[in-house]
Amino acid sequence: MQDLFFYLFAFLTLLCGLLVVANPFSRNPVTSAMFLVLTIVSLAGLFVLLHAFFLAAVQILVYAGAVIVLFLFVIMLLDLKGEQRRKANRFSLVTGVISVGAITVIFIKTIFESHATATDTTPVLEGATQPLGRMLFNDYVLPFEILSVLLLVAMVGVILLSKKDLR
Repeated sequence: MQDLFFYLFAFLTLLCGLLVVANPFSRNPVTSAMFLVLTIVSLAGLFVLLHAFFLAAVQILVYAGAVIVLFLFVIMLLDLKGEQRRKANRFSLVTGVISVGAITVIFIKTIFESHATATDTTPVLEGATQPLGRMLFNDYVLPFEILSVLLLVAMVGVILLSKKDLR
């Protein structure tokens, strides 16, 4: 049953990830952002199958919640018209195909060179949420505070830039 869910979530992740980049249904960037939300949610399902519940919750709360909302604010703020969108030229198309081909060759080479053996032992689950939270709170308080001030300054800057009249 777990294999069925793995293949389902993996298929949904790949399909929605493909629809983020090459969406045949709509050229609207908002639909691409919504497919990115679906990609992130199905990736969180894969984390749940790995018993990484904290990562799944963070994936949904931080990425699907905050980052996608930020992407949508930028998309709405830019308000791209149809005629202002760039057309893909040949150079970017050729370099994109070459890059995807190179990554595919490296991926296939890595799969064939790996000699992983299948074992019937279950993995040991380490890294519970409580020790992780203590480590983050004790060791990384200053970077989190600096990041929160930086995000606050960015938010105030976006609000000031989006105003029509700066009086």
